[in-house]
Parts: sequence; structure tokens; C-alpha cells
Amino acid sequence: MQVDDALLSKLEKLSFLKISQDKREEIISQLSEVVSFVNNLSELNTDGVNGSFAMSDKGTFTREDIPFCDQQINQDILKHAPQSDDNFFIVPKIIE
Repeated sequence: MQVDDALLSKLEKLSFLKISQDKREEIISQLSEVVSFVNNLSELNTDGVNGSFAMSDKGTFTREDIPFCDQQINQDILKHAPQSDDNFFIVPKIIE
């Protein structure tokens, strides 16, 4: 995948971010490095590696699941939202 100005513009639109002209080349370069790294990972030979391979034989630590919600945190977050209603963010509909 080639990261170019057209792709960056599309990502800007989808993410609702505005990237200044002086930062565009730097961001394109950084995104290209990330994509290149991921492409290198796809070249690794994983034949014979068990899909459930883990670095440790110990199981995942579990804890008791106790639901908790601090309403003040919700209010603090939503007061910075451009639009909200009934404790939810209101965002524009995006269909591509």
C-alpha cells in the first residue's frame, strides 16, 4: 500500500482531523514506515507454529468482574463534546 497525499486526505476526512500543510510530508513518511513494517511482518514464516503458542504456560490472570461506573467521569467527558444527548455523543453519519 502506497501512502500518498490522496490517501492522507481520505484519512483526514474519515478521522475528522485537519493536518497542516507543513506536517503532511512528515506524516506521510511516518505512515509509510508503519505500513512497511507491517508488510515485513507478513513475510515471516509461521509454518509449524501452533496457533495457540504463548510465551508463558501460565493462564491469564482473572479477577472478579464488578461493574462500576462513576457518573462524574461521564459528565466530565461529555461536557467537552460538541454535541451530546442522554449521556451519548452525537456524531455525524458517515457513509462511504
